[in-house]
Amino acid sequence: MAIADEVDYKILGAEMQLVEIELDPQESVVAEAGSMTYMENGIEVETIFGDGSSQNKDLVSSLLGAGKRLITGESLFMTVFTNHCQDKQKVAFSAPYPGKIIPIDLTKVNGKLICQKDSFLCAAKGVSLGIEFTKNIGAGFFGGEGFILQKLEGDGLVFIHAGGTIIKKDLQRGETLRVDTGCIVAMTQNIEYNIQMVKGVKSMLFGREGLFYATLRGPGTVLLQSLPISRLANRLYSVTTKTGGTSTEQGSILGSLGNLFQA
Repeated sequence: MAIADEVDYKILGAEMQLVEIELDPQESVVAEAGSMTYMENGIEVETIFGDGSSQNKDLVSSLLGAGKRLITGESLFMTVFTNHCQDKQKVAFSAPYPGKIIPIDLTKVNGKLICQKDSFLCAAKGVSLGIEFTKNIGAGFFGGEGFILQKLEGDGLVFIHAGGTIIKKDLQRGETLRVDTGCIVAMTQNIEYNIQMVKGVKSMLFGREGLFYATLRGPGTVLLQSLPISRLANRLYSVTTKTGGTSTEQGSILGSLGNLFQA
């Protein structure tokens, strides 16, 4: 396994965050294409197959790395930013929607983190991005993120992104937490992940919480998000279709009933 570069960083902002990474000479950071916000002079950009861990290897290894990303629904390519100056230089990456950027040192989670397939933002060069097949078929079919999750492996820093407020739960051995499937951001490798159906006909039909929820069993650490992008998108779509794409006065006495009197 490749040894990742050691990078310094600073997270800026509150609701719409970005991470500013300071690179020593010849240090590199790998990121999702299109996430770069700004970079200082002397940093060079290179597009590669797969993740940074497969760089400088043979063609087969590079294709395998790219194939893993394709299976998770990500682009075949990633972008590497390398400081070719003699002095330290900075490059910054921004989150794609409101939420928080979470730095995680993989050495503190036994070298592996399992996360949503779209939560990765950037990482020190040398971190490997792969796929994690869920052990339970039910989790694969009904888990919301599909049968495949993303795994980050190595000994460097990774930065993942999630929506809304981030909640960290440390589960003891045998301790169980039931969670909306879309609210899971990441978990350590020892967490047991499963899917259960909501009990009761009324809950299924009128509860508006979905037919399934995830059960997470310790020991391990789980990161949750209060605002999954899918939930935000569904709410915006619902509001847009109900109003026909027109704005309404939310503070009026009639509220949504006022639409009944519109021509």
